[in-house]
Amino acid sequence: MERKIGMVSLGCPKNQIDAEHILADLRREGYTITPNPADCDLVIINTCGFIDAAKAEAIENILEFTQLKEEGRIQAVVVTGCLSERYRQQILEEIPEVDAVVGIGANQSIPEIVSQVLEGKTHLEQYGEKTDLSLEGERILSTPPYTAYLKIAEGCSNHCTYCAIPSIRGPFRSRPMENIVQEAKVLAAQGVKELILVAQDTTNYGSDLYGRYALTDLLKQLFEIKEFAWIRLLYCYPDKITDELLELMKGDNPLLPYLDLPLQHCADGVLKRMHRPMLGEETKQLLAHIRQTVPGITLRTTLIAGFPGETEREFEQLCLFVKETKFDRLGCFAYSQEEGTPAAKLPDQIEEEVKQHRAELVMEYQGRIMDRLSKRKIGSTIPVMLEGYDRMNRCCYGRSEADAPDIDCKVFFQAVGHHHTGEIIQVEITDTMDGDLLGQEAGMPKRGKQG
Repeated sequence: MERKIGMVSLGCPKNQIDAEHILADLRREGYTITPNPADCDLVIINTCGFIDAAKAEAIENILEFTQLKEEGRIQAVVVTGCLSERYRQQILEEIPEVDAVVGIGANQSIPEIVSQVLEGKTHLEQYGEKTDLSLEGERILSTPPYTAYLKIAEGCSNHCTYCAIPSIRGPFRSRPMENIVQEAKVLAAQGVKELILVAQDTTNYGSDLYGRYALTDLLKQLFEIKEFAWIRLLYCYPDKITDELLELMKGDNPLLPYLDLPLQHCADGVLKRMHRPMLGEETKQLLAHIRQTVPGITLRTTLIAGFPGETEREFEQLCLFVKETKFDRLGCFAYSQEEGTPAAKLPDQIEEEVKQHRAELVMEYQGRIMDRLSKRKIGSTIPVMLEGYDRMNRCCYGRSEADAPDIDCKVFFQAVGHHHTGEIIQVEITDTMDGDLLGQEAGMPKRGKQG
């Protein structure tokens, strides 16, 4: 009898890759994977448990599907991912309708757990060592076929005081280079054109296996796979940015001039309390060096507002930093007080309303900056990866080199002829809209004014 399995995967691309491994394991055992989790026998919820908002989203999804179970529309609910690793028995205690809770170190056991649950067993638990999480094996891609994430390492050993990732995911551990390259070749053969390298600390790749930062060595091997038009880096710690990496970004290769640098703050007092690797002036010097070395590079960062003890003066420093640096892409989040982290015990915790207000102010400044930066692109012609057709607005849409999936902006444009998704098209930018770019395929006749 056909048994259909649905998956809801929450959180970051690294978690998404774990979900893709789980789906492949289930398909190999004969289960049918359905794209609609509400139309299945059993749903697996791959949770994020990083901050309060992520935990709330995970719990909301668990409650939604346990309600479907109570209504008889699905048979069972299995929970895995960071929330189940972090809270373990608490999930079954507080939501007993869940049939099984699986820690990340036991993901490889999910097909067997699913089999037991479908046979009627319930309240199952299985965990394991965090380092048992498999980084190898087949995946069922949940991204569009032309884009794929590739995890090059797992875990983190930085121990920033606000972050629960080391306790959830374990210490930093790189994958062997030959395994990564082999997986990349498989992805290329499947039609992937944009390869996005991820880890909790991408620029630290190789330090544990090879005793040195080996990201550039890995990239040079990936350049040999000619099917990749774009290679993008996410989650690059600033203290490990090397001149060799920057030089590669200028070279004739698929590596995009795009750096995602999680800086978190600029005030020295806050950075010290966060246990961050670089202080403010050093960070500013690095950013100036990056821009001088790679002209036109896209710089993305994430910031935290309202960290414990953040004074008005330190927040003003953060705002000034944003205004002066003019990041191409930026996200600012209100500090989330995470139990079990050193920062949660720091004195001078800031009220939630103040934290949220500060984060919103930073994003208002960044919105104005992005509007100005976008307008500067009017009249230029840029490569855009076609993602689809917007029927409502009767135009194509895609992403530029400056835009990572789901977190950055879009380019909406008119095109001539027939194009395929994943194809890179030269687009002339004619206008902007809320940070997104508007344009037309290069070579199209200019449209006259209507009216």
